[in-house]
Amino acid sequence: MPVPVPRQRAIPAVESGQAQAVPAVGGPSEEEAGRGEEQACRHETTVANDTVPSGAHHDARDGAHPHPQAGAHRNTRDGALNVAPADGVHHGVNTAGVSAPGVAVTGVTAPGAAATAAGAAHTPLTLLLIEDDPTAAPIFRDLPDSDGRPIRVRTARNLTEAERLLTDDVHCILLDIALPVPGRTAAAAGDDELAVLRHVLRLAPRHAVLALTASGDAERGAEAVRVGAQDYLFKDELDGRLLSRAIRYAVERKRSDTAERRLAEGKLRAQENARLERGLLPTPLLEGSPLRFAARYRPGRSRALLGGDFYDTVRTPDGTVHAMIGDVCGHGPDEAALGVELRIAWRALTLAGLCGDQLLNTLQQVLEHERDDDEIFATLCTVDIAPDGRRAGLCLAGHPAPLIARPDRPARLLPYDNNGPALGLLPGARWPRMQVELGAEWSLMLYTDGLIEGRIGDGRERLGQDGMVEMIRRQLAEGLSGEALLRAAVSEVRELNGGELTDDVAVVLLDRVP
Repeated sequence: MPVPVPRQRAIPAVESGQAQAVPAVGGPSEEEAGRGEEQACRHETTVANDTVPSGAHHDARDGAHPHPQAGAHRNTRDGALNVAPADGVHHGVNTAGVSAPGVAVTGVTAPGAAATAAGAAHTPLTLLLIEDDPTAAPIFRDLPDSDGRPIRVRTARNLTEAERLLTDDVHCILLDIALPVPGRTAAAAGDDELAVLRHVLRLAPRHAVLALTASGDAERGAEAVRVGAQDYLFKDELDGRLLSRAIRYAVERKRSDTAERRLAEGKLRAQENARLERGLLPTPLLEGSPLRFAARYRPGRSRALLGGDFYDTVRTPDGTVHAMIGDVCGHGPDEAALGVELRIAWRALTLAGLCGDQLLNTLQQVLEHERDDDEIFATLCTVDIAPDGRRAGLCLAGHPAPLIARPDRPARLLPYDNNGPALGLLPGARWPRMQVELGAEWSLMLYTDGLIEGRIGDGRERLGQDGMVEMIRRQLAEGLSGEALLRAAVSEVRELNGGELTDDVAVVLLDRVP
């Protein structure tokens, strides 16, 4: 960028799309649960469709293990209980990816999930027992976890006490579903045999719940699982070994269910974001024009289709073709939103008949009103091509000059001697409009500085405008044109950089072929 870039704002992890690790059950808030499971990839936008692979979740309503390959059905009558594998983790979570425009499908993962699981394995389990029978408490003492350490037990004789003891370090709740609900009469409670369970599930939606029921009341226990409990146990058939395994199973099943739900929510959110961002990209309005149009767009930030670069092309009723490309400093979501606002404002002002200095002055006012930081600015290049296609007006606001290629001479940059300041830097600035001759046959390429500021190899040298001109000359000599030329240019810049570019890249190509 030809002007100094001022201090950039730090982008919070939520805004930048950084995925969060899936915490252990009982730890995160619902607000945290919704963060950052979008698809972790960079998108290069041309034309594409969304596809979302369907991944069905096996919900064991009758007490079956959520992953059949890990075990069989629990038989409550003989006391047998299916448990997780020896590593204590239930496998098989569906992590199918979301397809986004112009991008290979990539798996959706929860970064840090392995570390979280490892940390959970070394944290003693904490059990909250909600039971009004004091004789039942001793069996819960000295229960071993998977590492042989005692499970910590808290005891509440009613729901009022349970609310005080229910903290984030509780992993599992063992609930006697025959307990009364505070504030409800016996007649009202009789209408819903699982009222106390529903109350606890609302109170602790992130905790694993085991239902305790009377011996022989398997139907009520199965209904408790359908309502939301992870499993049910008969109170008079409990023993330490069975109970310990049941608690571990319930915690892992809850964790697995929570992870699957968050992954599903993340995929849906990624799909919605992709549709929204793709909808904000422009559709050229060139009906009736002999000019050919091609564009390439690549945001610098991951998990996005849109960055701070923006472009547009429209044809006005008099036959003039107007093209624009711009760059808001920075490439976060705020800058992307501001770029969309400036693009829409440019299109509206252009269709209303404004051009040159008058248009740029109005755009600067829009920028000043819409930016959330006085240091935010935007560079801009506008071109208005006469109806005969042989000449054009050029305005530069701190932006690199376009490149023109003609059959009779090598590709070169258009003049940029009268380059005005970037929008948002100087109040009352002026932007001269230069007249340039295009000729009968030409290709005009507008681009943002992301195309020229990539590094060359391992050194600190950058491609620069001269390097870009030489690259385009070579690619034109190889017979490339249109979208193939832009695709080759962006790919070569990435290769020269030794990997992904950190800045947004937008390139627009207009061709006139007699």
